[in-house]
Amino acid sequence: MMKYLRFWAIAIIGAVFAAPMALGDSQARKGSTEAEVIQQLDVLNSVVKELTTFYVDTLDAKKHIHTAIKAMLEDIDPYTEFISEEEQNDFLALSTGEYGGIGSYITQHKSGGVEISGPYADSPAARAGLKCGDKILMIDNDSVDKCTTDEVSKRLKGQASTHLSITVKRPYVADSILTFNLIREKIKLNPITYYGITPDSVGYIALNTYNEHSASGVKKALLEFKSHPKLKGVVLDLRSNGGGLVDEAIKILGFFLPKGTEVLTTKGRTTQQLKVYKTSEAPIMPDMPLVVLINDGSASASEITVGALQDLDRAVVVGQRSFGKGLVQTTRPIGFNNLLKLTIAKYYIPSGRLIQEIDYSEHNADGNSRKPDSLCQVFHTAGGREVRDGGGITPDIKIKEDSINRLVYKIVQDKWDSDFATKYAAEHPTIPSPADFEITDEIFEEFKHFLHPEKFEYDKVCEIGVSLLRKTAESEGYMTDSVKTEFDRLEQLLKHDLNRDLDRNRAQISTYLAGEILSRYYYDAGVTENLIKTCKCMAEAVRVLSTPGEYDKILHPQQKKKQKRK
Repeated sequence: MMKYLRFWAIAIIGAVFAAPMALGDSQARKGSTEAEVIQQLDVLNSVVKELTTFYVDTLDAKKHIHTAIKAMLEDIDPYTEFISEEEQNDFLALSTGEYGGIGSYITQHKSGGVEISGPYADSPAARAGLKCGDKILMIDNDSVDKCTTDEVSKRLKGQASTHLSITVKRPYVADSILTFNLIREKIKLNPITYYGITPDSVGYIALNTYNEHSASGVKKALLEFKSHPKLKGVVLDLRSNGGGLVDEAIKILGFFLPKGTEVLTTKGRTTQQLKVYKTSEAPIMPDMPLVVLINDGSASASEITVGALQDLDRAVVVGQRSFGKGLVQTTRPIGFNNLLKLTIAKYYIPSGRLIQEIDYSEHNADGNSRKPDSLCQVFHTAGGREVRDGGGITPDIKIKEDSINRLVYKIVQDKWDSDFATKYAAEHPTIPSPADFEITDEIFEEFKHFLHPEKFEYDKVCEIGVSLLRKTAESEGYMTDSVKTEFDRLEQLLKHDLNRDLDRNRAQISTYLAGEILSRYYYDAGVTENLIKTCKCMAEAVRVLSTPGEYDKILHPQQKKKQKRK
């Protein structure tokens, strides 16, 4: 079966190469001519005809051709995708930020089944009383106990104003089987997780995606910030923001830059893809100090935003290097209600640099497509600072992310923190506000007792390593009495003790516990408000905005040098 799918995938490649020719592109892709395209399409037709006529079993043509198309597109780049009619609702929900449903995250639980993992604030799910940890048993009286998250998601979504009932099993309560009657609504995904002004008089905005509501959400926050008389600056948090609509990024840039500022250029194979983007409105905050937070999950439209602000010396960038996606996609209808999302151009930020890290058309001898740092070109910001291409956006101030050890990883992966938070919320009707909440000694001790030592397993690498080394020493004849004594001492020093290991990692564990507990009372906004209190990136941003002269020193180092010479 896989053999003939490979033939289909190879043949269909010709069809993709034919598209630019149909648009009038006189320069055919290297190694591909019109005659070759026709030849490969003939091969495709022949393969399909032979399989349909002679294959031993009846074939699902739609299923297998879609599989072949997707296999071929995966070989081009990860952003060029075939979107079938059945997949379009999810795709459109990501770009528009809207869909019909109950408004909740769902996830597969470790013990099986699908559970509610987080109703959105003021959603049908939240208003009906569904809570984190509720295991979904039935939808409209049909069992979904053995369904996947995708299958359950499709059942929960639907036209706005339609009714459904959901039966759940709620842990840690007496009457555990509960049924809720809901009416689906048009759910608008809020791209702003949280915004507010910190006790240090710094405005903070957490932007999690670029959909049709992103610019309006940022604008609302900025207008509220303007009324604060002692505002020192604004922090725009783009960490783990994977991007979205380019036009929204341009609008957001217009809030901070003069009207008519060139912020982006896209270049493709044809003149149709050559486009220059400029800000179109008067800025809301043309001079307010601005810090942007990024990490390796900041991509695409996020990188357009932060890259333009960095190139124009309009913001200090703090965090870790961004993802490095400098490619532009668009969608084209391809018949029978299917779409093709394809890469049509590369984008260049104001300094002229392309931040795309991987060249999907080229592979090194070792198969790597990443551009090595040694080949990255130097460009310059408007004020003369050096910046480089080819590897995402490098922050002006680098903050090392805390690594997660095996103990913390297993706690989060196996949802011990989430399960504890569900139990805690069932036993505590209220908790302090997000700004005041913390994991106290009492809460942490509760968690330690909740973590069952016989059911919780984490990799004890040190113990395994000492055991293997001991066996190696024995097999090679090094195991004298003195060596054995040293091994015994080392084994005791490195012996795992769950209670001690939990105490050693309390700070990091507490961060996850606090997030899970707060989400059950104050949703994502409360989690973010609490998290910024202990965030190293946010602390550095506040330091830059609160230290006289620090902001200008970073953005305009040349001016400082001139002043020193005088």
